[in-house]
Amino acid sequence: MRIAVVGTSGSGKTTLGRALAGALGIAHVELDALNWEAGWRDLSTADPEEFIRRVRTAIEAESWVLDGDYGMVRPMIWRRATHLVWLDFSRPTVMYRVIKRSLIRAIDRTALWAGNREEWRRWLRPSHPIPWAWRTWRRRRTATASRVALPENAHLEIFHLRHPREAAPLLAEIVRRRQNVDDPRG
Repeated sequence: MRIAVVGTSGSGKTTLGRALAGALGIAHVELDALNWEAGWRDLSTADPEEFIRRVRTAIEAESWVLDGDYGMVRPMIWRRATHLVWLDFSRPTVMYRVIKRSLIRAIDRTALWAGNREEWRRWLRPSHPIPWAWRTWRRRRTATASRVALPENAHLEIFHLRHPREAAPLLAEIVRRRQNVDDPRG
């Protein structure tokens, strides 16, 4: 299985991605971890060729769960993926999650990618996840709906989750399917 998990900032892509990878016993790839370097250096902007190289290397594996949705690598990821999990939650749900996550990270001084940390002074920047999620929620929802309908994505088995409570049943279903493939008697 090669599962891509997509959704807007704060939707829970990484949390679900880790849970799926752990339950399936396969690699977890976090696009943000491949993109961000120390000092909040954004490879997708500063060195796109290196970012693309890192992603290409990560998705060469036979099985993985990958979370994130960077436009420049999306086509290559979706072509290789077998399944797509789309976290399409309401704006209030996403905003609650992204604000809560940012608060916890700022208070705890949680180390993120390449040792970067959440900083209060960054909260009002357009690129911070809180304003980004608010500003892009509708556009990303519409764009993802269009993309999943494209003929080149017909090979993907798509799981369209509209509420966080759908995540646990999805996880159980994917694990059950994997077990049935591993043990055809099952």
